[in-house]
Amino acid sequence: MMDSKRLGLFEPILKSLKSLFTSRIARLILASNLAGLLVLIAGALFVNEIRAGLVQARTDSLEAQALTYESVLSLTATSGVPKPTLNESLSRSSLKRLQAPEKTRVRLYSADLELIADSFLLEEFIKTSELPPLKEPGMLDKMAVGISRNISNMINRRSENSSANAAQSLEEELSIALSGKNAAAQRFTERGERVISVSVPVKYVSAVVGVLTVEASDVEDIIRAERAALAPIISVAVLVSLVTSFLLTAGIARPLRRLSIAADRVRSGKLKRLDMPVMSKRNDEIGDLAKALEAMTGALHDRIVLNERFAADVAHELKNPLTSIRSAVETSEVVDDPAVRDRMRAVIAKDVVRLDRLITDISNASRLEAEIAREKATNVDLQKLLEDLVSIWQDTRKEGQPNVVLNIDTTEGALALKAREGPLAQVIRNLVENARSFSPENGTVTITAVRESEFITMTFDDDGPGVPEDKLEKIFERFYSDRPKGAQFGNNSGLGLSIVKQIVETHYGQVFVRNRKQNNANGSLGEVLGAQFVVRLPIR
Repeated sequence: MMDSKRLGLFEPILKSLKSLFTSRIARLILASNLAGLLVLIAGALFVNEIRAGLVQARTDSLEAQALTYESVLSLTATSGVPKPTLNESLSRSSLKRLQAPEKTRVRLYSADLELIADSFLLEEFIKTSELPPLKEPGMLDKMAVGISRNISNMINRRSENSSANAAQSLEEELSIALSGKNAAAQRFTERGERVISVSVPVKYVSAVVGVLTVEASDVEDIIRAERAALAPIISVAVLVSLVTSFLLTAGIARPLRRLSIAADRVRSGKLKRLDMPVMSKRNDEIGDLAKALEAMTGALHDRIVLNERFAADVAHELKNPLTSIRSAVETSEVVDDPAVRDRMRAVIAKDVVRLDRLITDISNASRLEAEIAREKATNVDLQKLLEDLVSIWQDTRKEGQPNVVLNIDTTEGALALKAREGPLAQVIRNLVENARSFSPENGTVTITAVRESEFITMTFDDDGPGVPEDKLEKIFERFYSDRPKGAQFGNNSGLGLSIVKQIVETHYGQVFVRNRKQNNANGSLGEVLGAQFVVRLPIR
């Protein structure tokens, strides 16, 4: 139970990851954004490694220099009588002769951590330089020292015997050296300069008699070199970002802008439909969008043409009964024969009924699309729907009217599908009413419903005269009224079958008509037994 809940929580994340790897544009954006970032990361790691190596090399150099000074001091300035001591005068003389390199400061402390000698004070000449303004090291500088120290320790970690122990301050560094171990640190001086410092114990045999500290203030040169090394990497990253931005603009923003302009031209009437074949050939979401917009504008254009034709057909169909009514009224006013007047009144009544039926069907057809769009598809039990409709026809059947028979085949599964129940019921009613209008008195209309794999097929058979072979497609057009000889006339508007086709197509199905013919003994087809309308609907 818990596993299913956890999977449910991670399902949106999994869907997002799936869409990321299946979307061409998403992959392009991800790759473009990561390119510059990867360049910066790689450059930062490379420069940090170089910097850590340079700092470590400088530390090793200072440690070697300090050990050299310590050897000299141990030989010339230490004695063991009456106890191990460090001769301060000899120590100053030795350090003065050694002459520390430029930007290197050597200090000697006693065992009590009192300053004995300082190379800056032992020189015979005074260094003059412009003093920088007094300032406290910034937070970024302090963080940089800490990060550099950590990276240096991680990358260049060495054993305790071969590496100087890290220290945070001069006091800690001197304390470590007094314990007999070498110590190293990075810190800021009182003048705000960043220095590398190494402290080693000065020994007489094994007794620590002092501490020698060697500091180098040329670390700023290392930092400047590091920044200079990072500059080309940053330039490459900026260049990559500019290139990827241009590619994104050319590949995404500009095509979307073109689609927007083209859609606006269609809206303003400058174009009848969207036609962008170059963009439609793209194998990504923009290509899909272009195809969808082309199909949408094409469908809108076709719908406008159909609406214009529909309006013309409506005007024509309404004009016919109105003309007949006006002619009957004018005739009844000028004749005195009662029989003729009764006949004219019957014509008027019949045309009024026809006109009412026509207006009702036109109204239903005009709002059909809106009703279909509002109604959501649900699980429909087609077998129950057919049984209910057939029972209504059987209960309301009058003498002489055709009988409606239902055949259900559930061998391959139940007759259930995802559809809109209201429009689907209208399809069945229209096809049955059409079949009944063509059937002779006491004829039979047979409805057969069967499931075939992922489709449900319904057939509507009648005993009428059939459909002319050249009219099998035209019969589904609006206001089609070319009815065979002997068929009832005036009870249909010619919109029923067009409504059926429209509803079936909105359910991604198909509808067609064919004639049922008698099978002769020699295998050929004989006379027409009636029409058969076939509706195939996908289950989902």
